[in-house]
Order: sequence, then structure tokens, then C-alpha cells
Amino acid sequence: MDSIVDSLNNAYQDFVVAAANVLEAKENAGSIKTTATDTALENFKQKWELFRVACDQAEEFVESVKQRIGSECLVDEATRPVAGKPGQATMTGLPPISAVRLEQMSKAVRWLVIELQHGSGAGSANSALTHPSAQFDARFSEDAAQ
Repeated sequence: MDSIVDSLNNAYQDFVVAAANVLEAKENAGSIKTTATDTALENFKQKWELFRVACDQAEEFVESVKQRIGSECLVDEATRPVAGKPGQATMTGLPPISAVRLEQMSKAVRWLVIELQHGSGAGSANSALTHPSAQFDARFSEDAAQ
């Protein structure tokens, strides 16, 4: 994570310096287009693109961490034993879900979402359920019937 933050910070600093160089070149040229202003603008464009790439990489990292934390919380919630406080009834009589089964269902849902986002349409719903990473565990009776 530190390397992503450092990369983003460095790209931002380079971008700010390039912007300052454009303003300085423009001021020195008296608002007339010169090779110095063109060079400064080209450098500015390059630094802008590098900054955007660093932002995209940071965003991808944050999204992956959010998904991992969400998955871990979901697994923890679904696999912990149900226990009420003394004197209270438990919320549900359902047994906890195995972590393996929960992960399989989560992958199937993720593939459905990805395919729907890419506009694959209704025909893709069945393909998401048969994707290799979303295979079901035959130990569970509801999966054996499929």
C-alpha cells in the first residue's frame, strides 16, 4: 500500500511542477506561442496522463481492498455460531453456512454482476453459474441437484 501512496504522491508532485512550468514558460514568452511553451505543455500532458494512471491504480487497489474486507466480513458473519444473549431467543434456527460454500456463491454472484455490467444480457446468466471459478461443491444437497 505504501508504494501505491508513494506513486500517487510522486505523480501528483510531478504534475504540479509541470503545471507551474507551463505558467512560467507562458509568462516568460509573453503569452506568445514558443517552443518553450510547447515543450512545457507537452510535458504537462505527459505528467497529467501519468497522474491519471496513478489515480486509476490507487482506485483499483482501494476497490480490491473493499471487496476483500466485505468478503471477509460476510464470511465471518455467515460462519459464526448463532448465540443470543442470556434470556433472549436466537435470531434464526438456520445452521451456519460453510465458508467454502459462501465463497462459491459469492463468486457466482460476482460473475453475474460482471457479465450484466458488460451487457451480455439474459443469455449470460447461465454461463455465470457454470464459470469454472464459480463451481459448486457436490457435498451440498442443493448443488447436487443442479
